[in-house]
Formats: sequence, structure tokens, C-alpha cells
Amino acid sequence: MSARKGVVCEEGAQATVELAVVAPVLVVLALISYNMMVFVSATARFDRVAPDIVLAHGSSPPASESDAGAGTWGVADAVAGELERAMEGYEVEIEVEVSEGGRGGLDGSGVLGLVGPLRDVTCVMRYRPWPQGWSIAGVELGAPLFMEHERCVTIDPWRSGVIV
Repeated sequence: MSARKGVVCEEGAQATVELAVVAPVLVVLALISYNMMVFVSATARFDRVAPDIVLAHGSSPPASESDAGAGTWGVADAVAGELERAMEGYEVEIEVEVSEGGRGGLDGSGVLGLVGPLRDVTCVMRYRPWPQGWSIAGVELGAPLFMEHERCVTIDPWRSGVIV
């Protein structure tokens, strides 16, 4: 009987060792899955609200007199502020860049030189995966990279509510 007991103990210890080896891998996979779900959810929301916010704030000039000379910078700040407000539930960074000319390549020369060019509003969302900034025994833990999503919306500043 004593020989049979030894076999049972070895099998029980083997399961413990397997669990000790597999558990950290499962934790890492769970963190990756969690971060991907949050990023996909934030991306879906960002893609849904970015064109609406660009339409609402990108085609209209700044309202206050202090912003009147700001031009496209005032538009970029207004769109970035509204996007940050719309993405409050997520820990994301928002960057907005406005460029004149549009994707069509019209530079304002030639026949259409008197017509204002189209405006490209490029909205960038950056998500930093969790956990971040953990330090155990001087070793930094966490993902050092950002996940980034970009949405470019081309609008006509002379016709409000028109996406080109």
C-alpha cells in the first residue's frame, strides 16, 4: 500500500507544478484580452463620435473674439476638447491636427484659387494598456507602448455639415 500512496502524491504534486507554470501565462492572457476589449470599445466609440464632433466644430469658425485669429488652431483645440469630453470613460489621449488642402490635392492654385480649400481634420486616439507604472524590486512592469487609432475627416469649411 505504501507504494501506491507515493504514486498518488506524485500525481498531486505534478498538478500543482503545472498550475504554477500555467497560472502566470493565464494572467498575462487575461490582461491582454482585457486591454484589447477596452481598446476595441474605445475605438468604436471614437469612430462614432469623431465625425460628428468634427462636423459640429470643424466647419464653423471660433465663436469668441479671442479665438478669431486662431484659424485652424482654434478648430483643433475645440475638436480636441469635445473629443476628450466624449471619451471620458476611457483613459485615452486625444490629439487633433488640422491641415488645409484636403486629400484631393487642391492647393488653391488655378481656376479654383478663390475657393477655400478643403480641410482635413486628423483625430488620433492613444490608449496605454493597463497595468502601467508598476514597479516591483526596481523592475518596471507594464506595457511601454501605446495603441493608436487615427480617424481622418475631410470637411468643406464653406458648407457646414458636409463631409467630403
